[in-house]
Amino acid sequence: MTPTLDWQLIEQLQERLRHPLPGLQAHLTMAPSSRATPESLLVQGKPCREAAVLVLLFPVDGAPHTLLTVRRAHLSHHAGQVSFPGGRCEEGETFAQTALREAHEEIGLSAESVNLIGTLSPIYVPPSNFCVYPQVALADTPPRVLSESDEVQCVLFVPLAHFLTPRHIGIERWNLRDAPVHVPVYYVEPYKVWGATAMILAELLTILRELSLKTNPTNT
Repeated sequence: MTPTLDWQLIEQLQERLRHPLPGLQAHLTMAPSSRATPESLLVQGKPCREAAVLVLLFPVDGAPHTLLTVRRAHLSHHAGQVSFPGGRCEEGETFAQTALREAHEEIGLSAESVNLIGTLSPIYVPPSNFCVYPQVALADTPPRVLSESDEVQCVLFVPLAHFLTPRHIGIERWNLRDAPVHVPVYYVEPYKVWGATAMILAELLTILRELSLKTNPTNT
């Protein structure tokens, strides 16, 4: 049975994020087959560049949504992909500051309009050599953002329940860097969410399933 997600569940998230996270176990459920090993996902010991993304949650008619961006095709990293707003940390910045700055630069999001509540597990992204630190924030209402920018082709507001619907989840066979790879994807038509973004979503959804089960024990 698909768990029931409502805004009351999201309000429990801040406390849950203070405790140990599912991390790797959740990430592996949406990891491409070429990365389906703990060593390929963990940030520990990686000589990587640090980056942060903003996982923004907000209600639309009481249903929790998140915000994703479609990156423009000309970008040097992850061109054309669906991702959370974010980017590389500048010297002296915290991960939270980076996520908020990048969200403002990419989509005009006001930092004052959101409330940071915690973090999800960091994840290593080999193609760009980034260690990505997801920052979770809440907004009381759908955010006012730019519909497009130099880096962003468009902005997607997606109900979290969408990612829990079986028909919106699949595994495809792709050729990545001249090698066949099985890639788990979330379908947000006409786009596909995969890679680090899908793995970050998988951890968030794992936590929300857990909270839903505790709140409604019949949701199994």
